[in-house]
Amino acid sequence: MRPPSVDSLARSLSDIDLPPPLLVDAARTAISNGQPDSARDEAVRLQRALLGPAINATGVLLHTNLGRAPLAYSQPAKATNLEFDLETGTRGSRNHHAANLICRLTGAQAAVIVNNCSAAVTLVLAALARDRAVAVSRGELVEIGGGFRVPDVMAESGARLVEVGTTNRTRLDDYRTAHQVHQAALLMKVHPSNYRISGFTEETSVKSLATLGVPVVVDLGSGLIDDACSWLQEGRPSWLGEEPAVKQTLESGADLVTFSCDKLFGGPQAGVIAGRSDLVEACANHPLMRAFRPGALVLNALQQTALAYLRRDGDSIPFWRMAQTPVTELLSRADAMSIGRTVHTMAMTGGGSLPGEQIPSAGVEIDGDISRRLRDANTPVIARVHDQTTVIDLRTVDPGDDSLVVAAVASSI
Repeated sequence: MRPPSVDSLARSLSDIDLPPPLLVDAARTAISNGQPDSARDEAVRLQRALLGPAINATGVLLHTNLGRAPLAYSQPAKATNLEFDLETGTRGSRNHHAANLICRLTGAQAAVIVNNCSAAVTLVLAALARDRAVAVSRGELVEIGGGFRVPDVMAESGARLVEVGTTNRTRLDDYRTAHQVHQAALLMKVHPSNYRISGFTEETSVKSLATLGVPVVVDLGSGLIDDACSWLQEGRPSWLGEEPAVKQTLESGADLVTFSCDKLFGGPQAGVIAGRSDLVEACANHPLMRAFRPGALVLNALQQTALAYLRRDGDSIPFWRMAQTPVTELLSRADAMSIGRTVHTMAMTGGGSLPGEQIPSAGVEIDGDISRRLRDANTPVIARVHDQTTVIDLRTVDPGDDSLVVAAVASSI
C-alpha cells in the first residue's frame, strides 16, 4: 500500500497546536519509519518537548528541574526605559532600576544584576582577582547542580585558588597565613547551601574575616534577603533554620555578597552582586558584564519582586505564599479532591537551599505508581513515588490547579 503524502498527513494533524513546519516534520518522521499512523503521536511528542506549564506536586518548592521559584509575570509589548534616563533624556543604565531596590532592601552601597549566581561569582573573581590569589576554606569548595564546582569557576575566571584550613575546621589564622604568604586579593566564603557538615567542625565568621583588611566576598547562593522576614505576617519561620541573610551578612562586614534570585528570594533566574560601591563598580565595568547582563524581562520581573518585599507583601510572592500555607488548609484541599487518602507529608525548599530542613505539609496518597500517566496529562502533573505509592504534595500545587490534578488522576486510574 502506498503511504500518504507528507502534505496530506500533516494537514490531518491541524487540530494539534503546532505550526505547519513542525506538523510536516512529524508526518515525515512517521512515514520514514514506515508507520504513517504514528504521525499524531510524533506531533504530540514534539509538542510536549516544548517549554510549557507543569504542576509541581513533589513537595519541593524550589524544584530546579521545574523552574525553581514559580513566578507570574507579564509585560506589555511596549518600549521601556531600560537604558534611558527620563530626567536627562540621555542614555541611562539598566542597573539603576531593580539594583537600586536591592540596595534599599539590603543596605548595600551598590548592586549589579547578572543572569545567575554562577555568573555573579565568576564576574567578581574576574574583575577583582584575575591572576591573584583567593583564599577559600577546603570545607567550602562545593559543587552545585550540573557539575559546576567552585575550583572550576575560579580557574575560568583567571583567579588562583588558595585552599585554607581543613574540610571540617578552618580558623582565622588559616586565612591570615594565606594572605601573608600569597597576598590574597580576596577572602571568599561559600555558603554550603546544598549540604551540611556536622560534628567536629569550626568555621570563621564573616565578622572575624573582616578584621584582616582584605575584601571579604560571601557567596550566599540561596538569597534570603533579610533575617527579620518582615514581609511575612508571622515573621521568620522556623524551617529557615540558621540560613544566613544578605542584609545581616553585609552588616557583619562582608564587602560583597552574591546570591541567586530564583531561590529564597522568589524571583526570576538572576544573580546579584551587592556591597561596596567601588567593588561593584569594578564588576559592572568589566568586559564580562556585557555577556552576563540580563534583559528587560528579567529585570522587570526582579523589580516587581523587590517592590513586593518593600511593600511587605509576602503573599504576592508565590514561593512565600506556598511556603506559608497552613497545613489545615492543605488537608481541607486534599479532602475535597476525593482522589485518594489524605495524608500528612513533609515538604522541603529544594534548589540547593536548606539541606535537611523540612516543612510540615499535606496531600494525597494513591496506591501504585501512576507518575508516568500523571505526566501524560494535558497539563503534566509531577508527583513523587515512595514504596509503590504515588504522593501528591499540595504545598507546591497552586489551589487554582486542584481541578487539573483531579482530572489527571481520574484519567490515570
